[in-house]
Amino acid sequence: MKRKDFRISPYILIPVIFSGISLLAVIVTYRITSGCVERNIEPVTQLLYLGAAAVILSVACSYLILALILKPITKFVRNAEKLPVLAQTPGNADDGSGPEDIEHLHKVLDQVANLLGKVEARELFPEIIGQSRAMRGIFGQILKVAPIDSTVLISGESGTGKELVATSLYEHSLRKGRPFVKINCVAIPEGLLESELFGHEKGAFTGAIAQKKGKFELADGGAIFLDEIGDMPPATQAKLLRVLQEKEFERVGGTQPIRVDVRFITATNKNLPEMIKTGAFREDLFYRLNVFSLHLPPLRERREDIPFLIEHFLEKSGKNLTVSHRAMQLILGYGWPGNIRELQNVIERAAVFADKTIEATHLPASLTTELPSVDGVFEHAGSLDERLDEIEKGMIIEALRRAGGIQARAAQLLGINPRSLWHRIKKYRIDVATLKNP
Repeated sequence: MKRKDFRISPYILIPVIFSGISLLAVIVTYRITSGCVERNIEPVTQLLYLGAAAVILSVACSYLILALILKPITKFVRNAEKLPVLAQTPGNADDGSGPEDIEHLHKVLDQVANLLGKVEARELFPEIIGQSRAMRGIFGQILKVAPIDSTVLISGESGTGKELVATSLYEHSLRKGRPFVKINCVAIPEGLLESELFGHEKGAFTGAIAQKKGKFELADGGAIFLDEIGDMPPATQAKLLRVLQEKEFERVGGTQPIRVDVRFITATNKNLPEMIKTGAFREDLFYRLNVFSLHLPPLRERREDIPFLIEHFLEKSGKNLTVSHRAMQLILGYGWPGNIRELQNVIERAAVFADKTIEATHLPASLTTELPSVDGVFEHAGSLDERLDEIEKGMIIEALRRAGGIQARAAQLLGINPRSLWHRIKKYRIDVATLKNP
């Protein structure tokens, strides 16, 4: 006969145990008091014994519960701390706390969760370089929305990797293996965009010497990615709205409706709500596209990823190069208005001129100028304090990277005490775990 396993949540078991002890103490107290009253005896001594027994029983149950629940956790923490990746984690060895300390447990488990998040990011999204909390949040959203057919609108500044995210949505969807068609709405002349999207019949216009299928037909059963959707002409927006609503369209010059089953993924670097106010973008189309929105953070908000991006671009260059401390400080302190695309161009250019090490002299003037122009300051930061904060955050990230994530060593590199560094890490919300040596 197959054995049945009964599982009870600790959130139910523990309250039931202590409620039972309390109820048992009340019942026994009542019986003792009643008996003593009947015999005209003071029940003080008996109640003292009962109280002592209740305390002993409660303590015994507490230790038993802690042994059953906390022992596996402390064992896991001890084993985790022996791993090289966590052996020298800041705060684990220099605060005098042990595996039984609650704060210590929370710290180690949080570090383990961060490392697992990094592994997940590498395994599930190998094409996207990013291990910061911001990017792991994006990865989590991708995994949630990818299996369903909801329309996704990806927003973000130019160069943040919107096309890579769109591809990841497709790769993790149930439509993987079916057609995935990409089209850049701004790269095609306005007069040809409708023909590219919907196709055309023979003789529909001058030069249409044969029937041509459009991108929607080619994507039937799969997905289509419309990049720079904010640059789509108003007339084409109206026709796109019909496809979204009715799943059908006609070719240019045609009269026969064509039905398609297509998942829409769109992207823009423009502020569509503001465009709606000026009449440049249809409000009804926006609501159809914005079923699920993904906003990609600019590079200046995910500086933890910059060292990994640099390493990736250097590997692609085919040259065994390193980056000097000064050059890395300049790179991390820069505002990167062009985001990842701009960083890639800078690293590829520097790799051409460098022999073994990329120095500050190999970087463009926009990064190496000690006193940026007034226009540059207003473009990259809202105020002087924000710009200085960016530079300080970049220097801290670089010091942590060089120190392998060990805060005490990073504080020495920066010439400040560890407590001051800790406060700055909290202030800038730097994810130290992503900067540890693998």
